[in-house]
Amino acid sequence: MARITEAEVRHVAGLARLAITDEEVTHFTEQLTKILEFAEQLDELDTTGVAPTTHALDLKNVLRKDEVRPSLPREEVERMAPDWENGQVRVPAVFE
Repeated sequence: MARITEAEVRHVAGLARLAITDEEVTHFTEQLTKILEFAEQLDELDTTGVAPTTHALDLKNVLRKDEVRPSLPREEVERMAPDWENGQVRVPAVFE
């Protein structure tokens, strides 16, 4: 695999709107190159017969069942809301 260049690091930093120094560019270039070299080592492993996985542990859905439950009565929600208008809770604007 090709080595990461300083120009590529500068380009990605620019896309991310990060101001990085020349020293940081050199440092990140070295780090990213080492990461890619390690990934190349992993490509050399024989994975014949190894089932694809999405997680290192054999986890099942640990969420509770999605069951219908009664909600609060509308009058109680209206009473608790700081501002109510036309059957809806009114909140301060987020965008100008």
